[in-house]
Amino acid sequence: MNISHIEHIGIAVENLQEAIKYYEDVLGMSCYAVEEVVDQKVKTAFFLVGTTKIELLESTSPDGPIGKFIEKKGPGIHHIAFAVNNATEALQQAEAKGVTLIDKVSRKGAEGLNIGFLHPKSTMGVLTELCSKQ
Repeated sequence: MNISHIEHIGIAVENLQEAIKYYEDVLGMSCYAVEEVVDQKVKTAFFLVGTTKIELLESTSPDGPIGKFIEKKGPGIHHIAFAVNNATEALQQAEAKGVTLIDKVSRKGAEGLNIGFLHPKSTMGVLTELCSKQ
C-alpha cells in the first residue's frame, strides 16, 4: 500500500451549520464545499488546512453511521483518511495482512473519491479510511 498523504480527518458533529460557523468565525478557516452523501446518510462540509482537509460530518438519519457514532461516543474525531493510488487494491492489501475490513471493495464517497474503511478493531482503535481518485 502506498500512502501519499493524509487526505482528511473526519469529525462527527451534531449540527453542521453551528460547526461551520465555529471553524470559520473562531478558527478563521473557509468552508469550500458542503455535500450530502445520501447512501451514507451524512452531510459533509470541507475545509482545507495546508494540503489536508477537515471533513465535518452531520448525520441525516439517526440510524446512519454518524448518527450511531454520536449516540454511542458523542461528537468528535470519527476517522482519519489516507490517500492511496487505488482504494480497492489498498483494501485487498490490508486484508491480506490480516486487517478486518468494513468495505471489501471501494465505494463512492464525498468529493467523488473512491473510499473504503478498515475496521478499528484491526487498526489500534482508529477508524481508517483509504481514499483514491480511481
